[in-house]
Amino acid sequence: MNGYMTCKEASKKWGVSERQVQAYCKNGTIPQVSRVGRSWIIPENTPKPVYKFVCESAAENP
Repeated sequence: MNGYMTCKEASKKWGVSERQVQAYCKNGTIPQVSRVGRSWIIPENTPKPVYKFVCESAAENP
C-alpha cells in the first residue's frame, strides 16, 4: 500500500522484532495505525516509538 508499511517492514526499519512492532500497534504506542483484517498497517513516516518500561515494584519500594 502506498504510504503505509507492514509490521515486518517496520521491524526491519526500526531494528526490533516483528512481535514488538505488533505490541506497539496493539498498545496504541504508534499513532494512526490501522488494522486491515489480521494485519496492522503503519504510516511510512512514523518514527520508532520510545520503549517505556516501568517497574512497579521499584516505585513501591523506594
